[in-house]
Amino acid sequence: MRYAAITDRLAELGGAKWAVHNAARDRGAAGEKIIELTIGEPDIPIDPALIDACEASMRRGRTHYSNGRGEDGLIGAIVDKYKPCWPDITPDNVLCFPGTQTALYTVITALVDAGQGVLVGDPYYATYAGIIRASGGVLQPVPLGIENGFIMQPGDLRAAVTKDSRVLLLNTPHNPSGALLDRTTLADLGKIACEHDLWIVCDEVYEDLIFDGTFASPLEIDALRGRTIVVSSISKTFAATGFRSGWAVGPAELCTKVLPISETILFGNQPFIADMTEVALRGNFDTAARMRKSYAARVDLIETELSGCPHLKPGKVSGGMFAMIDVGATGLDGEAFAWGLLDEQKVAVMPGASFGENAKNLIRVALTVPDEDLREATRRIRAFAEAKS
Repeated sequence: MRYAAITDRLAELGGAKWAVHNAARDRGAAGEKIIELTIGEPDIPIDPALIDACEASMRRGRTHYSNGRGEDGLIGAIVDKYKPCWPDITPDNVLCFPGTQTALYTVITALVDAGQGVLVGDPYYATYAGIIRASGGVLQPVPLGIENGFIMQPGDLRAAVTKDSRVLLLNTPHNPSGALLDRTTLADLGKIACEHDLWIVCDEVYEDLIFDGTFASPLEIDALRGRTIVVSSISKTFAATGFRSGWAVGPAELCTKVLPISETILFGNQPFIADMTEVALRGNFDTAARMRKSYAARVDLIETELSGCPHLKPGKVSGGMFAMIDVGATGLDGEAFAWGLLDEQKVAVMPGASFGENAKNLIRVALTVPDEDLREATRRIRAFAEAKS
């Protein structure tokens, strides 16, 4: 039988990137004791008050169709969230989605035609490649070096732009590295976007998980606001990954153009989840503060355990829930290191190649396990590296 070309474009961009993670899960289910450092699942639960809000909304009968743009209460909460950096924001600048992933997919579909380019820092979040290829677009990597703290350098961006470039996709704080873009860097990158008439799409899902530095968004910069779309969700800030509740914020004209695409994929979010999201955004919850404290301590733990090891080089981490480690000095690339570590030390990490060519000698370590598990895993990582070097 015949299939659309999209099935070939995405064939190797789905679960194949998570092969080590999936193998670790299978081995764990078979009885092996695996320390899993692969995925970004917060290790603290969602606040019970949000569960209560969701249940109460359902019991009020909020279980019917929504509209394509989003529930009024949630849209109002999102408007209020962004007013400090965008004083003139209105409901016309907001679209609601089931999570950041859906928001990104829909926005990129609206901005990129076949053969057009999306500039992305490499390493990049694993699903970005699929989002871009689904539209027929071309991922144009911009190298992010560990020597620069994985911060995109304006000169590297300028060198990567081509006549086919249409979008600059940013992520701050950055997954997989934990790098944070400051306002000056955003302004410098934004200047290049203006020169080449690029849209800026900024994934800010880790905005509230910063423990070294201050968050900045391109929405704060007047000259960039007319070409910027921010996407985010409650998944990380509120440890609510399974609720799938996110949004896009951008120019009103852009939102009008995107809305029919969103309505074609799905017609509205679940009202009871929208109500819970409104409660989350308007409330005073300590979930993110607790995660920040834990993750900052765990970054220090990794650095302490790897101190003096010439074969492993941790990258700088300013936020998010991951750390990158350069394993190239062991003579192994990230893929071989990750599989060997799983086989010999029963520790599962993500190989850097899942996040782009520039990360092939790296591994990504999740900070979302208890301290003692992370300490033991880091010691095993070091032991494996020293045995192979």
